[in-house]
Amino acid sequence: MGIKERQERDRETVRRAILDAARDLFVSEGYANVSIRKIAERIEYSPAALYSYFPSKDDIFFALAAEGFTRLNEAAPIGSGGRFHPAAPATPLDHLRESVWRIYQFSYDHPEYFALMFLDRTVPRLSQADECFVSAREGKERLRALIQSCIDAGDLPATLRAEVALRLLTVGLVGMAALRISHRISERERPDALARDLLDVTIAGLQSGLALRSYSFEEWPLEIAAHDPSSPSS
Repeated sequence: MGIKERQERDRETVRRAILDAARDLFVSEGYANVSIRKIAERIEYSPAALYSYFPSKDDIFFALAAEGFTRLNEAAPIGSGGRFHPAAPATPLDHLRESVWRIYQFSYDHPEYFALMFLDRTVPRLSQADECFVSAREGKERLRALIQSCIDAGDLPATLRAEVALRLLTVGLVGMAALRISHRISERERPDALARDLLDVTIAGLQSGLALRSYSFEEWPLEIAAHDPSSPSS
């Protein structure tokens, strides 16, 4: 291995250590309570050294969020089984159901990423970072296309707007996952079963042609992280 390759490998190792330490600290202490100095102390580096990898604490979060969306988009290949659908989907609607279920499954497979991306209200808005925005949009467009295929196949009403259906299908599962991961719902209440029922009831409601009050919106739940302008940033 040449000098340049070794340097690149070493730099990537340090970058990975920064991200892992920051993720653990952000989740355990809250984004607003973590500074660049605290991250540097965790990996025994100087704060100045960290700034050579990431210009700010926000940039560390954006890198972690981009990783999270990439993991979400790549989660559990369709037909691989899992907590909801034991076999390969046979219809466009089965395909949609399994794909949407990945959001809930993500909270099991990557709980720290889920907590950081969806539970901490002090993190920056994801739309401020192009890399995160692109990753989130890719996942959104994939689901929107699946919904449209269900509409085209007659599984969902022709009058249904795919963007509205997308929001209705995702907000509930994000909420259920948040309740479970934050221990606001007990295992005795069978959160997985509740989440499955919620998804089935939502799909049944969409199929019924029920008049909807909601409307399409530029952002969707997986792009939104509440931002408190008064929160400190390093």
